[in-house]
Amino acid sequence: MNSDDLPDKRPGGALRLLRRPWLVLLPLVLTACATTAPQADRQPIAAPAAPSADTVQLLAQTPWWTRFDDPLLGALVTDALQANLDLGIARTRLLQARALRDQTAASRAPQLGSSASVSRNRSSDRTTSSFSLGLDASWEADLFGELASAERGARADIATASANLAATRLAVAGEVGLAYVQLRANRVRRALTLSSLAAQDETLQLTGWRTQAGLASSLEVEQARASAEQTRAQIPAYDTAIAQGEHALAILLGQEPAALRTRLGDSTRVPVPAAATGFDDLVRHGLPADLLRQRPDVQAAESAITAELARLDQTQAARRPAFRLSGALGWQALTLAALGSPGALAASLAAAVDWPILDGGRGAAQVQAQQAVLARTRLSYQATALVAAQDVADAVSALDGSRRQTTALDAATDAARNANRMARQRYEAGLIDFTTLLDTQRTLLSVDSSRAAAAADTSLNLIRLHKALGGDWTAQDPAGHTAP
Repeated sequence: MNSDDLPDKRPGGALRLLRRPWLVLLPLVLTACATTAPQADRQPIAAPAAPSADTVQLLAQTPWWTRFDDPLLGALVTDALQANLDLGIARTRLLQARALRDQTAASRAPQLGSSASVSRNRSSDRTTSSFSLGLDASWEADLFGELASAERGARADIATASANLAATRLAVAGEVGLAYVQLRANRVRRALTLSSLAAQDETLQLTGWRTQAGLASSLEVEQARASAEQTRAQIPAYDTAIAQGEHALAILLGQEPAALRTRLGDSTRVPVPAAATGFDDLVRHGLPADLLRQRPDVQAAESAITAELARLDQTQAARRPAFRLSGALGWQALTLAALGSPGALAASLAAAVDWPILDGGRGAAQVQAQQAVLARTRLSYQATALVAAQDVADAVSALDGSRRQTTALDAATDAARNANRMARQRYEAGLIDFTTLLDTQRTLLSVDSSRAAAAADTSLNLIRLHKALGGDWTAQDPAGHTAP
């Protein structure tokens, strides 16, 4: 290259450089001679199957908590979805992923910068000043897709963060529902225990009267007192469980532990579905495989594979030549007024090729490391899918079992109440001993408590089934994702 080919810093030098277009087209010439980057060996991810019309009809597009006959439950879930701190953290992660995507996308655009400086130099005999203004521009030709792969990976990270946000929403709503139903169930069982305690106190009083009349012994009095006190001892355990349930709900809503005490009140009614949910038909007809694809954690695992595939392409492309164009336009003079003179203008335009030839195997090792990351991500996806299938199967079995258990305990409760009523009448008539009466009272309390627990388990298992299926979704937005 002779001196005529160098950038001319005289006025119009940049124009003379542009008359030699082979310098600017050098990257394109090299590209035509280079081989393209090999595509990553990848296992394609099948596109989610479109949900059937029956499935969409069965899973109504209304939130699951609106299907329970309890407005307070819906209000608590709604508040938690606004104020829960874990959800707030997940939202910030999504915002971060979007910002990183924008940052990656910006690297593909031309870069333009400006500079200005003033300097003053003093020597023994004189003082000089200099003024300069400049514009610098650069652009990297992404011929092998390194930057495009990085942006594709960043977009997949947004999808992962969005799915994780949806998973957190699903978990928070479910945990609120579970904690609320469990709280109500503990109140029901506490109320049943108090009712049984009242009956046992009456029995104790009756036994005392019979002892005074010579119809019973002091042994029966002590037995009645022991039974009543044993029942009374269960109350503090329920009080503790109720208080802890209230605290858990408050934390889920991002509030102080005791903040919900007044709002929750003292209701002892367990929320139950207000109408058919469609799950009976869904279970009877079988669970379509595409339902599991609606789970946010499955979608997040799938997006993670897409991100790692893009990063593998990026790592491979980094081993190929990189082509950059850069230019500068500046003015430099000894006085501020002279900056506008033609002689103050300096311009340059350059093309550069960066091609690693010998790196000691570092590039190959980076590719192998990324391939291992991709393999691990695929295994994580398979594990997530298996766990999802197990969650659904477990929830279906539990829901069916709690329903059958409730039906059986309904009959057992009726029988226990009849037995307790007849035992009390016969004891008062002196036809049976006191031990038989105590047994019927204890049996009634046990059956009542079991029946209340089974009824609560039906609601709890229904909520767990909603969680296992990924919550409520629509054909347009299955997991409630925020669009990237």
